[in-house]
Amino acid sequence: MRLLLDTHALLWWLLADPRLGQVAQDMIADPANDVLVSVASLWEIQVKVRVGKLKADLDRILDAVRDQGFDIIGIAPAHLLALGDLPRHHGDPWDHLLIAQANAEGAVFVSEDRHVPAYPVAFVRCSGSAQVRPAGQSETNPPALDET
Repeated sequence: MRLLLDTHALLWWLLADPRLGQVAQDMIADPANDVLVSVASLWEIQVKVRVGKLKADLDRILDAVRDQGFDIIGIAPAHLLALGDLPRHHGDPWDHLLIAQANAEGAVFVSEDRHVPAYPVAFVRCSGSAQVRPAGQSETNPPALDET
């Protein structure tokens, strides 16, 4: 399985923060899974450091990401095309891009963001249960009921 970590999920993993639940930890630690980190998350971290909203050292984060064996992905044209297909349920451009990247990469988005369930993306909540919601489903587009 491919996983794309939301920015906070990445930071929580690197800091061993208890807000990252056991299910998400197990998924990230599973060597059978490919863990992706978007350059958009690294950019978001650096922006927050520059404006004083976060204390972090990007060099150390990059070293830790590499040491963990995570793959850093750039922003590709396919991600931007997927971004154009997303509904706009809230205004966070970082979330929009990460959700689009997860869809384009066929990855499960690991996030605690309260807005993610409204989007048609495969995701698992950082603090949630083991259930991965499949891509294409959202709170506004739930799975069809089988009435047979």
